[in-house]
Amino acid sequence: MSAEAADRVAAVTSSRPSTPLQTSWFEFLLDGSLLEKHLQKSNPDPTPVQLIVQFLEQASKPSVNEQNQVQPPADNRRNRTLKLLALKVAAHMKWDLDSLEKGLTIPVLNMLLNELLCVSKVPPGVKHVDLDLSTLPPTTAMAVIIYNRWAIRTIFHGCVSVFSPVLLSPQLKEQATDSITVLEGALQLKKDFYVHTLRTLDLLAADAAANGETESSTAGLRISADDLHCQVHYDLGGIFFQQGCTDQPTYEKARDHFRQTKELLKKLDSTVHVHLDEKRLAGYWNACRALTGDCDPCDPQTTPYDQINSLIRAHNYQAVIEAFIKDNVSRSLPNHFRRSVLREFLYKVQQGESGLDEVCHKLCVCNAVRDALEGEILSIRFQQLLLKPSKRMVDFILEVCTRSLEKDRPSETSRRNMAGFMKTLCESLEDLSLVFVVSSHKLFMELLKEEERKVLVEQMRKRSATINLSAKPLPSFYDIPASASVNIGQLEQQLILSLEPRRIRQILIELHGMTERPFWRVNSKWEVPPDYINVILGIKDNLTKDLVYILMAKGLHCISIKDFVHARLLFSACLELVTEFSPKLRQVMLNEMLLLEVRAHETMAAEGSKERPPPDLVSRVRGYLEMRIHDLPLRQVVGEECVAFMLNWRENDYLTLQVPPSLVMNNPYIKLGQLLASTCKELPGPKESRRTAKELWDVVVQICSVSIQHKRNSDGRVGLIKQRESSMGILQRYDDDIVNEVTAEHLSIWPSTLPNIQAVDVEAVAVTVKELVSYALTLNPNNQSWLITQADIYFVTNQYSAALNLYLQAGAVCSDFFTKAVPPDVYTDQVLKRMIKCCSMMNCHTQVAVLCQFLREVDYMTAFKALQEQNSHDAMDSFYDYIWDVTILEYLTHIHHKRGETEKRQIAIKAIGQTELNTSNPEEVLQLAAHKRKKRFLQAMAKLYF
Repeated sequence: MSAEAADRVAAVTSSRPSTPLQTSWFEFLLDGSLLEKHLQKSNPDPTPVQLIVQFLEQASKPSVNEQNQVQPPADNRRNRTLKLLALKVAAHMKWDLDSLEKGLTIPVLNMLLNELLCVSKVPPGVKHVDLDLSTLPPTTAMAVIIYNRWAIRTIFHGCVSVFSPVLLSPQLKEQATDSITVLEGALQLKKDFYVHTLRTLDLLAADAAANGETESSTAGLRISADDLHCQVHYDLGGIFFQQGCTDQPTYEKARDHFRQTKELLKKLDSTVHVHLDEKRLAGYWNACRALTGDCDPCDPQTTPYDQINSLIRAHNYQAVIEAFIKDNVSRSLPNHFRRSVLREFLYKVQQGESGLDEVCHKLCVCNAVRDALEGEILSIRFQQLLLKPSKRMVDFILEVCTRSLEKDRPSETSRRNMAGFMKTLCESLEDLSLVFVVSSHKLFMELLKEEERKVLVEQMRKRSATINLSAKPLPSFYDIPASASVNIGQLEQQLILSLEPRRIRQILIELHGMTERPFWRVNSKWEVPPDYINVILGIKDNLTKDLVYILMAKGLHCISIKDFVHARLLFSACLELVTEFSPKLRQVMLNEMLLLEVRAHETMAAEGSKERPPPDLVSRVRGYLEMRIHDLPLRQVVGEECVAFMLNWRENDYLTLQVPPSLVMNNPYIKLGQLLASTCKELPGPKESRRTAKELWDVVVQICSVSIQHKRNSDGRVGLIKQRESSMGILQRYDDDIVNEVTAEHLSIWPSTLPNIQAVDVEAVAVTVKELVSYALTLNPNNQSWLITQADIYFVTNQYSAALNLYLQAGAVCSDFFTKAVPPDVYTDQVLKRMIKCCSMMNCHTQVAVLCQFLREVDYMTAFKALQEQNSHDAMDSFYDYIWDVTILEYLTHIHHKRGETEKRQIAIKAIGQTELNTSNPEEVLQLAAHKRKKRFLQAMAKLYF
């Protein structure tokens, strides 16, 4: 260990303060008064949300009976008390959904609010949308409202941020619609509401509710009707605003709700019971007015946002630029709004609108000057603009700089920041003539002292001479010596961009020499796993803390974008650094470097490499799986990917024979990996063994099972995702139901029944199977069995076009694009019937009739019924050439004659008259005619649906 490191470790150990012991969850069970005392502390440890997690985690732990079978959590006094404690913590937080959502995961918060519904005596067996809130006790009605507020916030803020609302599942859409209806009903109530407090929950625990006190009009915390309406209007406004991206009229609904929110806020004396962000409300309001055209530029009440949006709609782009320049002085527009305007123009350029390039450049300049005045980092886009600027652009930059300083007496900070910007401008310009345009400008002369100007101009001359002599490009920032005059913003920007460990260390040393603050926060996108955050932030030396955090965060980012070369450099430097002072962090880095190599090798394999992993890597993976180090933070994903790595590379002997038995008992990932490996080993056998498969089945069923206590549908609680009825489960293979069965390989090795399907989260199984098959098809897109399975999944979820596409793909890959016959074990009668159903559901009735011929026994009833339909969405008579069954063709002529459709009848008659379809022909001639038409029809279908 170096002397410097030894001093640093000594300083850490000598200066570490004694930390008070954290209160354990079980202590609150032993002392009924402890919770209230704990929550009244200024900085309680654990925090309120941590307590909720601990209480519910302990209350929902499954038990194991004498037969070593996992049972649902017991409904006993201990668990009921723990749930009540979690509710009391939420009551202390005044049921603030913003705080609860920040600190709790969706499943935990769902469980908490379901417990609230339960203790509030929401009628069982009744959907919330069917309840009459006006007839419910106040605390019961409030519990329903709180739950449905959370439901819509979670559905839309959780899903719409990633997916369009039209991609929401039918269950989520129905839940969202129901919750919106419940909240709109709450707005019709004019009475005050009451929500549970610590006191009312204590009364519930003591069975004092029998006298009705906790349901009376005065029990609990009073929430006025105006308070509640204000909150609900705000929530509904947010939801309708989210929906507006696909349904423009809902912006008007959002605007109306936000208007009501603003009016109620003015009316309220106190907003202690209203939890909303007034700045966000203002942003929503301005956006709604802009999107609905509900603003007048001449209106004295019009905000700057409205004015800018009105100018954009009027295509008065020069006025937008003028407004931005003026705003550099007034600074009334937030930076994020200004950047969004620039992004909007850039999007217009990408969409092909001409004449907007210069507008984008000028807005970029305006924003850069604003950033400079506020000491912010200059954008990459502006730096790119300076690579090859015209004199006209430099003149515009100088004009904006001049007009952006206060006319009378600019502040010292503004002058200093603008001077720094002028220096940066000179240093960034490669053309010396443009440098002199800047350095001779009046503003440059005013802001920089004569000595500063001389030094800067001389530096530019020398740089120009060096460039001319060496014919090298302009030196990068890395070549500027540490003593150069650079501001903190420039250094921070280089810190963000650099991937060279030595340079990162040098920048941090310079930054810490200028100011002492946490530079690991410079980029909000720098993230390290939560498992490690406490260990890293526990490093006392601030420079070392910044360096470890940033090296790890950059390395993880490089792995995520598959830049493994830089990731190795960054992780190696981090390992070398932490080895000096922290054995724990050293092992953490070794684990992360192992994960790096595993992912690097898996990426090579995904790109087509057949090279097996080196023995050293396999050995390191085994070492990790067998590692047992006390008090070492471990990331779950490392263990998962190590087991997956062993499975991918067929290290089945290790998993089934060599892995220590203690690991199998203590590590669930190894247990699952062992069962998968054993089942795969037994698959090639003459008669597939069911013993290991049965064990694997039981484990997977256990993973996919949920406690009955968690599923509130049975007693009237409304979950975000409704459990599907068992009759609709995709697991029901024993039913042989054409509508619901999903086929797959190796079905024979699995048990044929599922004793307790009610305990299985079928929705989760469906999602998992769909994702698994989708991923498998990325590895082998021509696997006909997987294509059929994926098609079945789409079929049972009513996505008929996607299902038909995949059924056709499955046939195409095993028939050389239908130049040969599709094997009958691929296009079974079940598959063909599903293809028929898909065509029928899409109103392609002529295609239905053609496919009916493909069945082992022609389905005349379905074919005739399809041909009777008159709203067919396919090309109808253009498909008659693919019909070889004379009975169907004769029925067609009858139908067209009956309808008076002479032309179509003639086409059908012409098809019947083809000599190869004459029923007197030998069987082989008829079969050849059918085969030819099958091939041509399937090729035509492929062109339609591929």
